Amino acid sequence: MAYKAKIRVTLRPSILDVQGKAVQHALDNLGYSSVDTVRIGKYIEVSINEDNLADAERIVDEACRKLLANTVMEDYSIELEKIN
Repeated sequence: MAYKAKIRVTLRPSILDVQGKAVQHALDNLGYSSVDTVRIGKYIEVSINEDNLADAERIVDEACRKLLANTVMEDYSIELEKIN
């Protein structure tokens, strides 16, 4: 069975998002002064061939903790869906 994992990685709220601040400043310069804050993150899709949902979840979680997210500074969320 195949699953698609949709992974969102974002900086923890306590971490200053320098890239987000730069984008916010650029938006302000373009006239979008109503934009209050900008936070930049990553979106990753992974296809996994596993027999059951629990194994797919375990693999994705391990991949996030070991490679895809820096768990000291970033949070991540996972959404899994069955695919054909």
